[in-house]
Amino acid sequence: MRHGVRGRGAQSSAVPQRFGLAERLVDDDWRDAMRALDGEPPKLRTTVVEEHPRSILTFNQSPDIAFDRSINAYRGCEHGCVYCFARPTHAYHDLSPGLDFETKLFAKPNAAQLLRETLARPKYKPQPIAMGTNTDPYQPIEARYRITRSILEVCLETQHPVMITTKSDRVLQDIDLLCELAARKLVAVGLSVTSLDPVLSGNLEPRAASPAKRLAALGKLVEAGVPVHCSIAPVIPAITDCFMEKIIACAADQGVRSAGWIMLRLPHEVSPLFREWLDVHYPDRAKKVMGIVQSVRNGRDNDGNFFSRMRPQGVWAELFRTRFRIASKRHGMRKGQFELDCSSFRPPDTSGQLQLL
Repeated sequence: MRHGVRGRGAQSSAVPQRFGLAERLVDDDWRDAMRALDGEPPKLRTTVVEEHPRSILTFNQSPDIAFDRSINAYRGCEHGCVYCFARPTHAYHDLSPGLDFETKLFAKPNAAQLLRETLARPKYKPQPIAMGTNTDPYQPIEARYRITRSILEVCLETQHPVMITTKSDRVLQDIDLLCELAARKLVAVGLSVTSLDPVLSGNLEPRAASPAKRLAALGKLVEAGVPVHCSIAPVIPAITDCFMEKIIACAADQGVRSAGWIMLRLPHEVSPLFREWLDVHYPDRAKKVMGIVQSVRNGRDNDGNFFSRMRPQGVWAELFRTRFRIASKRHGMRKGQFELDCSSFRPPDTSGQLQLL
C-alpha cells in the first residue's frame, strides 16, 4: 500500500503534460529504499512569492456561472483540496498542479490599490465581484497578508457588492466589515462543506477548516445578519455523497436557509491527481468512484463544455438532485438568490484629496 503525503492533499508533484514538459517519476521501490537509508524526506514547507500584477479584476462571459467578474488575491492554495478545479492554473507557470499548487503560493499585496484604480474608471459599471472562485480568499496566508480584508474595505468605501466563497472559518475575522456590508445589501458569503467526517476531510482537504468549524462559522454569520449559503461542493460519489442530507440538516440547525450542491469536476491534471489520491486512501472503491464520475460526464473523467460542465447527466446525477431536493424541502432550504445592491456604488476618490461627507 502506498503511503500518503502527510498534511497535503496531492500525493505527488504531477508535471503537466499539456505543455510538453518532461515527466518525472519516482519508482516506489527506489522511494522505499531511500527512506530506509535516509529516513523520511523533510517536511514540505509553504513558500509565498509576492507579485504585482497590472490588473486585479477578471471578467468572464461564461454562461454557467452567476457572476461576470472576480478577484483572486492569491494563486495556489494551501488548503490543499485534492479535487480543486483550480490546480491546472499552476501549470501555466511551469509549476506542478500537484504539490506545487499547495506549497508554492503567490500573493498580490497591491490588489486593493488596483481595485480602487479599476473602480475609479469613468466607464466602470458595478456588478457583484466574486471572491474565492479560483483559490480561497481565506486560506492560511490571509492571516499574514490581509489582502482579502483590504479588498473588502475598498468595497465598503465604494459601496460595491461582493460575493465570497470559502472553506475557512477565518472569514469571521472580517465579521465587522461583513456586518457593515450586509447592512447595505452589499455582501453574501458561501461556505463549502464537503463532509462531516473530520478524518476524511483531513485527507481530502488537509489544511482547510474542519467541517464543524465551517458549520459554526455559518451560524455566527447568520447571527450577525450576514446573508449566507451552504455549498455542498464537491459531491464525490461513494466518498462524500452519504453526507448530503446530514449537511443540509446541520446547516439548517445553524439558521442557514440557502444551500446548493456541485458535482465533482476533474479538469486536466486534477483527474490523475484525484485518481492517485483514491489509490492511496480508497483503493477498495477507486474503480467504483471513477465509474460513477464517468457515468455523469458522458463516459469521461471530465466534461469541460459550456452548459453541460456544471450540470451532470445520467441516473446517478438525477439521484443526487432528488436527494438534495427532498432534504432541502424537509429543512426549509432554498437555492440562494441574494439581491445585492449595485445602485449605491460611488467611485473612489483617487485624487488624493479628502472628501467632504
